[in-house]
Amino acid sequence: MRDDYNYRFKLTDYTQLDRNRKRKVAVYGRVSTEHEAQIAALENQMQWYDDQARYHPNWEIQDRYIDEGITGTQAKKRPSFLRMIDDARQGKFDLIVTREVCRFARNVVDTLVITRELKGIGVEVYFIEDNIWTMDGDGELRLSLMATLAQEESRKTSERVRAGQKVSREKGVLYGNGNILGYDRVGDTYQINEEQAETVRMIFDLYLQGKGSLQIANELNASHRKSAMGMVKWCASSVVRVLKNATYTGTKCYNKSRNNNYLDQHRVLNLDASTYLYQEGDFPAIVSKEIWNKAQSIRINRRKAVALRDGKVTISNRSSEDIWVNKLRCSCGYACRRDKWHVRKDGSISYGYQCYNRINNGSKQKREEMGLDSEGYCGIRMYGDWKLEMMAETLFEQLLGDKHQIIQTALELLKKYYRESSRKDQQGNSERKIQLERIDTRLRNLTVMRADGEIGKEEYQQLRDQLENEKSRLEAAQKEAEAAECREALNLEQIQQALEELVRLKGKGVSRELVDQIVYRVTPVSETHFEWYLHLGPGTDAQVGLLVEGKKGNCVPSVNGIREFLNPGEVKTDVAASQILGSLPTEQLHRLPSGSPASIVRFRRKAA
Repeated sequence: MRDDYNYRFKLTDYTQLDRNRKRKVAVYGRVSTEHEAQIAALENQMQWYDDQARYHPNWEIQDRYIDEGITGTQAKKRPSFLRMIDDARQGKFDLIVTREVCRFARNVVDTLVITRELKGIGVEVYFIEDNIWTMDGDGELRLSLMATLAQEESRKTSERVRAGQKVSREKGVLYGNGNILGYDRVGDTYQINEEQAETVRMIFDLYLQGKGSLQIANELNASHRKSAMGMVKWCASSVVRVLKNATYTGTKCYNKSRNNNYLDQHRVLNLDASTYLYQEGDFPAIVSKEIWNKAQSIRINRRKAVALRDGKVTISNRSSEDIWVNKLRCSCGYACRRDKWHVRKDGSISYGYQCYNRINNGSKQKREEMGLDSEGYCGIRMYGDWKLEMMAETLFEQLLGDKHQIIQTALELLKKYYRESSRKDQQGNSERKIQLERIDTRLRNLTVMRADGEIGKEEYQQLRDQLENEKSRLEAAQKEAEAAECREALNLEQIQQALEELVRLKGKGVSRELVDQIVYRVTPVSETHFEWYLHLGPGTDAQVGLLVEGKKGNCVPSVNGIREFLNPGEVKTDVAASQILGSLPTEQLHRLPSGSPASIVRFRRKAA
């Protein structure tokens, strides 16, 4: 084993090692299905490996790694294969023996990447039928050819499978395991399960009466209706799946999903319902096609087009262009949704927020009333947007403190960076002027040298062209710099007005830019208690608890506690100044130098 030690530490060329030396061996076998014939073939493989070990007395079998009923196109889906590679990294053996390349892998990339890694740690792979030793000089070349053939065979097999599936669809073969609410699978067809079918009819009846999917889910839970899994656990999405399933009309539906390709084999949903293939089934319907079509019409009409800022149009029940939707994260772990609450007297719309856990799965209180398990369900009711606005105003009033001082500090910071940037520009202008003067001097000297006959006409013209081109480039750069300086002059008065408007909170609320700049998460703990997570500057993040109780007219939010969980300390004036600079709209800054507080903050926000 000294030779293997030397190879691992690059002390010996592996081609110099004796192949008949003592070897610690791992055996790998695989069959792609669990059919009896394949399992028998696997047993034959193991017997064959035992025979091979007897032919090689220098082999000491350490372990056997067997994958049953697993494809060879993806290494990550073969647990025994992955365990073998991990053991190889730990040095448990120095030789892997497998029957042929297609047993090892049917993916060229996997084959080459893995064998190269194994070679790098001193582990050889021997493909017996193909007579390939990966440590041989031509081992990788021969291996890549055989791996390509194995991958091509997988592609052909995939095409044959797809062709067979097409024929099966034409013959009306029933796919799936039969675990569908309302039916029991008997052989190659479905029989109605009357108890479950009654639940299906109830869902369609309630939906046609105008009830939403969440209301229906609540009624099913209240009446202890069981799902196909035999559980009383209904949510909005499970109701929608029933409503969308055309099987209940006695129809077979194909092409709802597909594999992305024969190598990755990821199951991808087909979201284009117009490409689904429908075929009359030989089993009875639970609901009529008329009822099913009415349900689809209602479901589609409840959705509406929402125009986005970039001009695109999507189909949704709400707009996602909302600052609070992006910041809210319920204490149960779910994101939150904005819904219309009511229309005010002036015609404006009041919105409320609630988490997707409650929307899709129902409320904790409702399940407790029905005597059902409520663990993992959300108990926080919808809360109005006015609560968030009032809390933000209270919070920023305390955070910003002396607004006049913050604005003055922000202006001083901006002027400082502007002066530094101006000095750099002036330095660049001075350097260009010096270079232009040098070029003029060299042009005059060149003319004198030509007049004195020191250089020929051709050389003179070549040198003159070079200098003239360089002069033109510098003059153009100088003009552009001067124009930019005039164009980008810092308008401090306009910026000061913008800053004052930004921090003027009473009666107008907190600007969306300021919220987006400082608040990175809001977590409702209850309908009256919210935790705000803030970024107050480099190395300073804070968690602030806010209480908001009572109705809108007499509600006064209060701070429950401030906990800074990085560098403790007060929010410094210069940090607050940098933050409000970062929340200014770009058009307010006629000149925003690279490295200024506002540009730094903006860069950090985009990166996040």
